[in-house]
Amino acid sequence: MSDTDLATLPKVLLHDHLDGGLRPQTLLELADAAGYAGLPETEPDALARWFRDAADAGSLPRYIETFDHTVAVLQSQEAIARVAAEAVIDLARDGVVYAELRFAPSLATQRGLSLDEVLDAMTAGQRAGEALAAAEGRSIATGVIVCGLRQEDSVVDVAKAAIRHHRDGVVGFDLAGPEAGFLASRHADALGLLRAAGVPLTLHAGEAAGPESVADALQQGAVRLGHGIRVIEDAELTQRVAQQGIVLEVSPTSNLQTGVAASYAEHPFERLVEAGVKVSVNTDNRLMSGTSVTQEMQHLRDAFGYGDADFERFTLDAASAAFLSDDQRALLVIQLRNGYASRTDR
Repeated sequence: MSDTDLATLPKVLLHDHLDGGLRPQTLLELADAAGYAGLPETEPDALARWFRDAADAGSLPRYIETFDHTVAVLQSQEAIARVAAEAVIDLARDGVVYAELRFAPSLATQRGLSLDEVLDAMTAGQRAGEALAAAEGRSIATGVIVCGLRQEDSVVDVAKAAIRHHRDGVVGFDLAGPEAGFLASRHADALGLLRAAGVPLTLHAGEAAGPESVADALQQGAVRLGHGIRVIEDAELTQRVAQQGIVLEVSPTSNLQTGVAASYAEHPFERLVEAGVKVSVNTDNRLMSGTSVTQEMQHLRDAFGYGDADFERFTLDAASAAFLSDDQRALLVIQLRNGYASRTDR
């Protein structure tokens, strides 16, 4: 299968951070408009290389530091809406037909925006992006996942904002930020509010922290896991995740950058598949990783020899875990099956 063939596969993306997917040129323009002089490079290609190199440091805390620059320019509704619209268009051009974009709205309140204004802008931007993609003949639907920051003392206000916007753009909730020392249960009160309101949870776990973070996330009601790959270190927990049909949002390049895996060939993706765990293919942060869903598929194909049937399974597993209504999810599955059935290289 060629790279071009991979690009035409219909895709579902469950794990992509808004502040990790800015176009370099857009970042430069927004920085200029906001009077932000902290960018390390002034040319798009050089800036893209800087982010990729900085993210290759091999640690999650260092990786997270790169977001200081992107968050600095996401302090107005106009900027947030623009970045969200461009993200949707870029994903549609990569063959993504459904995507959930996530962002911690508290990060965008440094210049006076409220949490609600941030989420309004993100939702509006994504709807605009969907319309622009449709004008190009590309079909994509998107939702917003609200992130609370696990290192903050409380995420209750963010959780309440997510509840207010649930089914009005927001489809789910996540806890992001440094995992080590910050278990999900630290925010049990906020997560309890979300569960009671019917907002589904996908929590970062099993990346910088080990299986104990996965067990804790599941105890707090996570129905998907952000990354989650270190569950493989605990055979009993791996079996539990497989039996419960918990889908892992796996981002291979990001995992290499944060030091969770040494190479694509040594990434636990295949071991998880062999253990019966449902896995999905994700980008995490397209700017920092210099990647796309197609490129992540290429890495997995090169490392493990996957073909159309494998990627169809991973994509359908992702669709089965999408934060959609039952009817919407069923329609997405039909769309995906039809897209794969139309291919001739199976």
